[in-house]
Amino acid sequence: MSTFPSDLEIAQSAKIKHIKEIAEKLGISDDDLEYYGKYKAKIPLHLINEEKIKQHKLVLVTAITPTPAGEGKTTTSIGLTEGLNKIGKKATVVLREPSLGPVFGIKGGAAGGGYAQVIPMEDINLHFTGDFSAVEKANNLLSALIDNNIQNKSRSLNIDQRTIAWKRVMDMNDRSLRKIIIGLGGTNNGIPREGGFNITPASEVMAILVMSQNLEELKTNLGNIFIGYTFDKKPVYARDLKAQGAMALLLKDAIKPNLVQTLEGNPAIIHGGPFANIAQGANTIVATKMGMTFSDYVVTEAGFGADLGAEKFFDIKCRHAKLKPDAVVLVATIRALRHHGGAKKDEYNIPSLEKVKKGFENL
Repeated sequence: MSTFPSDLEIAQSAKIKHIKEIAEKLGISDDDLEYYGKYKAKIPLHLINEEKIKQHKLVLVTAITPTPAGEGKTTTSIGLTEGLNKIGKKATVVLREPSLGPVFGIKGGAAGGGYAQVIPMEDINLHFTGDFSAVEKANNLLSALIDNNIQNKSRSLNIDQRTIAWKRVMDMNDRSLRKIIIGLGGTNNGIPREGGFNITPASEVMAILVMSQNLEELKTNLGNIFIGYTFDKKPVYARDLKAQGAMALLLKDAIKPNLVQTLEGNPAIIHGGPFANIAQGANTIVATKMGMTFSDYVVTEAGFGADLGAEKFFDIKCRHAKLKPDAVVLVATIRALRHHGGAKKDEYNIPSLEKVKKGFENL
């Protein structure tokens, strides 16, 4: 049995500070914080200062295509932030929120590991401040409005239910719900059609939340969601159902960045959680800008490998937000180089210079 402490044991043994102390480090007043207990708080959007952002540095952490064991972008990001603060720089790490599904699928959370963690780790990995739940409710409200419109002939948009692209979501890996038949049970329960569930981070609502810089932009972007076509082959959008206002209302708190802390008591902002294989794979624009408003250095990461997360970070997030990173850190392990050089899972830790050399092609 290992004598090394687990990540949870390390996190629980840390002397966690009241979140107002972390805010003081950044220069955020007690009155501006919206508390979620003693150790978590939301920061209002009006504190973002575009002029201050221009004066500060942005560092992106990305990685070689990960092995199934992961490469450690989050751990590197947190460790780099701890190091910068240790040498007297004012630095904040800005990360995505974890999804419950992969956490319970034994992938691990998004709180780092070992002595490079953000805390309270169990809160961050489980529900946190309710942002994912709000995304889920906003997404499923639109689903309900679509089916209600099909059912309600007096206000019908004439939607062809065979063309509906919008799915419901839940934050759990539940394969049996990916493709389902809905509307069974007679005329009161809707019109039968094929439907299904995605996992919450795969929702377009999550992608929109990450890219929206204020409530008005969020509302507009939600209204632009494509639903399907009418029987006359005309596109139907969420705004046609007048759904955007209610959806934005459900997300009014979720759009505010979340402040927590590292094991060494340095600021960490965790906000938004889109997957990189279907969306941007980065935290919210407002979280990055909030960090850059109050810190000389912001260290952030872009999900999965550089060909997904980093490219989308530069081509989508940075262009829309008018951000220009000052440095990029590329995480690559010898294990990953062996993997990309042809090593099988049970060979990852077996030294092989040939496989490492071959793996450099991917790096």
